[in-house]
Amino acid sequence: MIFETQRLLIRKLNLEDLKPFHQLESNPKVLKYATGEVKTLSENKKELKDLISRYNKHLNDFWIYAIERKSDQKFVGTLALVKDNIDDEIGYRFLEKYWNKGYGFELCQATIAYCRQIGIKKLVAYCVDENIASAKILEKLKFKIVKHFISDDIKLPETKYVLEL
Repeated sequence: MIFETQRLLIRKLNLEDLKPFHQLESNPKVLKYATGEVKTLSENKKELKDLISRYNKHLNDFWIYAIERKSDQKFVGTLALVKDNIDDEIGYRFLEKYWNKGYGFELCQATIAYCRQIGIKKLVAYCVDENIASAKILEKLKFKIVKHFISDDIKLPETKYVLEL
């Protein structure tokens, strides 16, 4: 376990996560506001193995964790934490059936506390402007808008947020 919230457990990914990980990474609605394209099962298996292998890499700055619901140990999504000491970034994705349950706010709030605990001084988050739910979460958690731009990868208006810890 990396950390937990009232209803969620954040842990390292494992190969048993393949089926729900594939559901997450092959849903165009989940990927609508995110970098990444819908992938096949074999592509997602390869990606999952790569993400797992990163846990043991020296100077790894790209961490993807599983988000598991405590009540039934179901995989509900992933948390990204890019720790490069320049723009330490958070991001998350939830399986569609777990949207609108308050998990995003709960996860972000706990991630902020975790980042303070491990000595991160500033967090950034990027949010596509159409993703109103995520923008509301960032603003509620006192992230400040620092830049508006068109993303290079998905070509949509996006906003960069910063939170000083």
